Amino acid sequence: MNHKKIKDIREDNDIYQKEISSALGISQQTYSMWENGTKIIPLKHLNSLCNFYNISMDYALDLSNTNSNIIIKKINILNKKEIGSRIKKIRNENNLTTRDLANELNTTPSTISAYENGKTLILTAFAYQICKKYNVSLDWLCGRNK
Repeated sequence: MNHKKIKDIREDNDIYQKEISSALGISQQTYSMWENGTKIIPLKHLNSLCNFYNISMDYALDLSNTNSNIIIKKINILNKKEIGSRIKKIRNENNLTTRDLANELNTTPSTISAYENGKTLILTAFAYQICKKYNVSLDWLCGRNK
């Protein structure tokens, strides 16, 4: 994941860390850790960040080089069940068991099951890996575009 991209987007918009962290309802220290790669931005905050800048998640995480001509649906709260069903769809289309996907992500089958059943929101790092490996949009995975 390219953490530098989040910083570049903020600087391109002439916004200070204090302003964006306030808009996201987090501390400036937390935001700074996302920019310098010490911590990975949680998916719900990535969604809020992208809503704030009106950009795609794919662009923010450098899964796409462009942000133009993309129709993005702003979502205030990510739908865990919808995301879970899309993860399951990707898994089934690639003939993977929950164990296969769990092994690819270095996690457990029960974790994959919790994601697919909408009990837990997938970690950003896992979502990123799935999108990268299976060539799907993170915005699609999160229900932000078709």
